[in-house]
Amino acid sequence: MLEEMTTLTHLECSLCGARHEAGRLWNLCECGGPLLARYDLDTVRRSWSREWLAQAPASMWRYAPVLPVANPASIATLGEGWTPMIRARRYGESLGANVWIKDEGLNPTASFKARGLACCISMCRELGVKKVAIGSAGNAAGAAAAYAAAAGIEAHIFMPRDVPQANYIECESYGARVTLVDGLISDCGRMVAEGRQREGWFDINTLKEPYRVEGKKTMGYEIAEQMQWRLPDVVFYPTGGGVGLIGMWKAFDEMEALGWIGSERPKMIAVQSSGCAPVVKAFQEGKERAEFWQNAQTISSGLRVPKPLGDFLILRIVRASRGTCVAVDDREALEAGARVGRMEGIFPCPEGAACFAALERLLREGFLRPEEKIVIFNTGSGLKYLEAWSPLFPRAGSSEADRLGGLITPR
Repeated sequence: MLEEMTTLTHLECSLCGARHEAGRLWNLCECGGPLLARYDLDTVRRSWSREWLAQAPASMWRYAPVLPVANPASIATLGEGWTPMIRARRYGESLGANVWIKDEGLNPTASFKARGLACCISMCRELGVKKVAIGSAGNAAGAAAAYAAAAGIEAHIFMPRDVPQANYIECESYGARVTLVDGLISDCGRMVAEGRQREGWFDINTLKEPYRVEGKKTMGYEIAEQMQWRLPDVVFYPTGGGVGLIGMWKAFDEMEALGWIGSERPKMIAVQSSGCAPVVKAFQEGKERAEFWQNAQTISSGLRVPKPLGDFLILRIVRASRGTCVAVDDREALEAGARVGRMEGIFPCPEGAACFAALERLLREGFLRPEEKIVIFNTGSGLKYLEAWSPLFPRAGSSEADRLGGLITPR
């Protein structure tokens, strides 16, 4: 059995391939490329078996040998990961499809962001960071604030002023120092970068450091394990920054190197909002990088990312998997999410709801076959987006339905 908790060997630039030393603080490579963690997978394969996972903790830390933390005392955990994989029987039958829902809303802080920030903040603690800063559209901010509080690290949060109220309040409740910004997540990220030298904080924005993707990749390990080490045929993923999609693809490659799965891969479906769809546009135009999306607008705050840093990685993955990119409008997303709620008892976030709308469209268009095993990622709880959902379900006598132009007739 492995004597060390991690088998991390080095960091590698995803753009130029340059090697960087492990055990040090890094943001981006000198070329501007995001860094990815690399492990001694030969040692892992000889010393660690997937059968041992039967006795592992019911959290993402069950995969510790392929996570970067070396000292167990560094881990800041709130019980993240090992979320349920739920068979959507009634909803799937209504579509004539084989649908499963990976419900990330049951993570701490009620979103998938708990995974990435748990790993990132744990590494910050291990490497001696005292202050972190992040720009976020909402859920990453809440997770950063929570895990920083658990680790005793000072958190500086920059959020758009119109962020969901739940995200703002949770950050304040965790004792983070919150700055509301008149702008988008791109403006928040710029403010973090500008204050880095002056304030002495470590920038933990999306893909600006190498460890959030490591926490997110555990979603890939989990769907393989929960499906008895056979990957699904299709994975739908709401794509703002795209870290989870990048992480899952990395996990698939690692598991193949370990001999845990074969070479087959799911079709990866990147879902965005029609009000902010830079990756969809780049995919349709055959480009390798996305252009900045002007005047980004959507109720799905996690999808309001005008230009993801990892756009080239997302596009490579989608194309390599024979997948596609889909943009859906807000009305289409919420109506699909409401159908899932009525049939399955799951209250999705708007980003997750967009994936259900995309699924319905791709089935209608014949891109997907009914017999394919499909996994939808619901990346957060709808309870964190009550302002977004309220036009669909207005209280008697309220005018909330006007916000989206009479989205649906209340039942």
